[in-house]
Amino acid sequence: MTAQNGHRPFDVGAIRRDFPILKREVASGARLVYLDNAATSQKPVQVIAEITRYYRDHNANIHRGVHTLSMEASELYDGVREKVRAFINAPRESEVVFTRNTTESINLVAYGWGRKFLAAGDEVVISEIEHHSNIVPWQVLRDERGIVLKYIPMLPDGTLDLEYARQVIGPRTKLLAITAMSNALGTIVPLHELIPLAKAHGAVVLVDGAQSVPHMAVDVQALGADFLAFSSHKMLGPTGVGVLWGRQELLAAMDPFMSGGDMILTVTMESATWNEVPYKFEAGTPNIAGVIAFGAAIDYLQSLGMERVRAHELELVDYGLRRLGDVPGVTIYGPPDAADRGGVISFSVEDVHPHDVGQVLDSHGVAVRAGHHCAQPVMAALNVPATVRASFYIYNTPAEIDVLAGAIEEANRYFGVLSA
Repeated sequence: MTAQNGHRPFDVGAIRRDFPILKREVASGARLVYLDNAATSQKPVQVIAEITRYYRDHNANIHRGVHTLSMEASELYDGVREKVRAFINAPRESEVVFTRNTTESINLVAYGWGRKFLAAGDEVVISEIEHHSNIVPWQVLRDERGIVLKYIPMLPDGTLDLEYARQVIGPRTKLLAITAMSNALGTIVPLHELIPLAKAHGAVVLVDGAQSVPHMAVDVQALGADFLAFSSHKMLGPTGVGVLWGRQELLAAMDPFMSGGDMILTVTMESATWNEVPYKFEAGTPNIAGVIAFGAAIDYLQSLGMERVRAHELELVDYGLRRLGDVPGVTIYGPPDAADRGGVISFSVEDVHPHDVGQVLDSHGVAVRAGHHCAQPVMAALNVPATVRASFYIYNTPAEIDVLAGAIEEANRYFGVLSA
């Protein structure tokens, strides 16, 4: 594939050379096939080097010193805020808040906005396919403040019931908190239909972008949402770094999530005033090295082009659906059309527990996730205890999907012998 629009060629072989861990041999000498990207992605040498460079050349606290190292570290850290702004096309750099992860970003909204602006009887609408991180904070708020929590149900094919959504989103809806893509099934949620429904009733919209932002182009201004939460570690960056983007006026009106150093403007023994947005929400020393290295991850993805990242994954999931669909005993969950899902395939193997399947796959070097994927309501709707989830990213190949399919067939043979 040739370079287009200033992007480097999407050469999967070259990309894989940037990820040393993919050369590892695991499980009796098998070459690692990493298909657990929905949990966390691997890190390229460019990101790893940036962490080392910070600690080797610039290690100092930020925003608090006038010496050279502190000034350098502050400039590097603050520069990433602009990279994030550009990556999601946010109007202002000050609307980008650094957190630890998507979970903390959602909790920040629940605590700082929800506790201040939601009252008993106000309705919050979520969906049945949410990650626990976008369910539990609203349940806590329901129990504390008496808000009404409603949800959009999942249809048998893993998509949302949009007709029901039109009924449940109404005049009392104050917040729609919705995922852009299911971590358990890969379902891409039609935000272009749901967000206008909420906005028609004056509701605020929070989008959980943990699974979407790493895999497809996101433009918050075109999206029309009020908040967007996502994580560095799912998009080539370090763990311990998350982002909350929010509209300036909402962030300014919110209360701080935590208090302490760097989020204050003045402190006396009697009172305190808060720093401006976004620093109001960034108490204490942050993950400086992680944020700086996150900038290198954004640079890497930008060099590839997010439209082309999406196109590569679409090819993989299309091939994966067809390849796994040919394996006897495999049931695939979620939308049947690859275009309606991200790079995720959740499945089960007849009469074999997902954890057992996962262990057999590991013996072939294939890393997948087996469990409820922090989405127990989805498992309940499917009437299964768990699924096996294979999830793809920029460095995965069709040949690795073939290894996955062969390992599943081996699991079939192994457990078929045991049950005979």
